[in-house]
Amino acid sequence: MELDPHETDDGETVYVSTTEGDRGSKAPFMVVYRTSDGERKYGWFCANCSTFDNAMDSMGRIQCNECGNFRKPTEWDAAHE
Repeated sequence: MELDPHETDDGETVYVSTTEGDRGSKAPFMVVYRTSDGERKYGWFCANCSTFDNAMDSMGRIQCNECGNFRKPTEWDAAHE
């Protein structure tokens, strides 16, 4: 696993995986870790606009709060149709 250090808006160093991610509507969402050994997850990085400002719901849908990039839900419940 390759991890690239990035700094959050709060000045915290986090590590973006260049090999782990999920396809989004505009660009991939990359997995972000708190530690350089990849042991503690931090969240997601939007590769479209280079932000950590993303939201995930209980069904696994991810949406970037900056550019609107989104990933479809990983869980699906037919009751929501």
